[in-house]
Amino acid sequence: MTRRLLLSHLSLILLVLLALEVPFGIFYARSELSRFSHAAQQGAMTLAEVCEDKMEHGLTADLPELARAYGRRTGSRVLVAGQKGVVLTDTAALAPVGKDLSAEPDVAAALRDRPAVGTRSDPSTGGEVLFVAVPGGSGATVPCVVRTVYVLGPLRARIHATWLALAVVGLGVLAAVALIGFVLARSITRPVRALERATAQLAEGRITDPPATDHGPPELRRLAASFTRTATRLQHLLQAQEAFASEVSHQLKTPLTSLRLRLENFEPHLAPCAQDSLDKALGEMERLSRMVQGLLALARLENSAIRPEAVDLDAVVADRAAIWAAFADEQHVDLVVPGATGVRVWAVPGALEQIIDNLLSNALRVSPPGTAITLAAVTAPREGGRTPPVAELHVRDQGPGMTETERQRAFDRFWRAADADHDGTGLGLPLVQRLTRASGGEVTLEAASGGGLDAVVRLLCAESHTLRGRLGTSADGHFAGWAVGPRSTARAGRGG
Repeated sequence: MTRRLLLSHLSLILLVLLALEVPFGIFYARSELSRFSHAAQQGAMTLAEVCEDKMEHGLTADLPELARAYGRRTGSRVLVAGQKGVVLTDTAALAPVGKDLSAEPDVAAALRDRPAVGTRSDPSTGGEVLFVAVPGGSGATVPCVVRTVYVLGPLRARIHATWLALAVVGLGVLAAVALIGFVLARSITRPVRALERATAQLAEGRITDPPATDHGPPELRRLAASFTRTATRLQHLLQAQEAFASEVSHQLKTPLTSLRLRLENFEPHLAPCAQDSLDKALGEMERLSRMVQGLLALARLENSAIRPEAVDLDAVVADRAAIWAAFADEQHVDLVVPGATGVRVWAVPGALEQIIDNLLSNALRVSPPGTAITLAAVTAPREGGRTPPVAELHVRDQGPGMTETERQRAFDRFWRAADADHDGTGLGLPLVQRLTRASGGEVTLEAASGGGLDAVVRLLCAESHTLRGRLGTSADGHFAGWAVGPRSTARAGRGG
């Protein structure tokens, strides 16, 4: 930001300098050349009048000395020609006396009583010269012509020196402005960088270096003070929420466990007709315990900034399938795992295991005996070769499935299908969705071919480096969540 501010400031100053100095330099060069040309013309006209007077009095022999004296005084080369363009004298001895110059354009114009002024390249000097040819008198017959030639080298050198002085002044102004602009830009961007660091620290969970409120412009100082107050309040709220979740997780476990034990202790003293009510009460107690654990897991997940890591998809699938195989056998359900994909995906630590556990738990709850559950990992093709490679994890069951409306609402918290058992919590799929999104992926529910439900989890393959760094990390670098394992009671309905 400092560089952009400084460049914009210098660009504006440079534009102003160019708008001022370039026209001034051009105007100065033109005015100097015009002034020099006018002075040369006036001098030539004066000399032509003197030459005319000498010729009228028959003093033509004085013309060479008069021309030399004028040439020494003005630094010019002087040539005087008669009324027919014949050379009378030439201080540079380039044109011999008696040579006819009436065919040359400037001399011809002067013989017609029209002064000629211009510049041309002179082979004798190797540079540009200014020539002035004026008639000596006026009327039908011009008695003489005076031509003066000036070398423009000194004038050009003076003009170039002026341009150089303008450039030096401009560079000096730019240097001074750059120094002042750098100091001003630093005074503005230093508080902004401090705010940026504080924002990054707040995203990590704690501000260790709050922005200073006594540096920079008043607007940034007020912004830093407001940000510090807001960040402090957010930290207090997050700490209070984390403390509440931690305390609830500890405080509720003991009374729930104690209440369950007390209910189980009633069993020997109850009549057989009340046994069904006791079983229902124990089921509701277990459901309440799972709901508390799920809510605490969601709260911890939402309060934690986590960073995905590369995970071997095949290894996790094989591990979870081996753990759930025994429980599936008890349900008389086959657990089918097709061939390996050999890919690694981005996922937060422990998230992929919890995703598979929750999806398998839901699939087993609705799978009739004698059916199969397919746990398959495949690599999805890229769209036009532009999108990052994506791995898909499919959990297909052969249960009753869901309608389109039910699949859209399945990820709402506490939602369960109308025909579901009453011991589901409605938190399993929301937890799967949060874990998948925290890993940079997405989960959808689709109708499986041949009936049933196909839960599809899409995660970026580990060869895509665009995901790393876009998510934060928690203070301890670990994810604190809750997984539904195979030891959980599989009596919850769809949506649990």
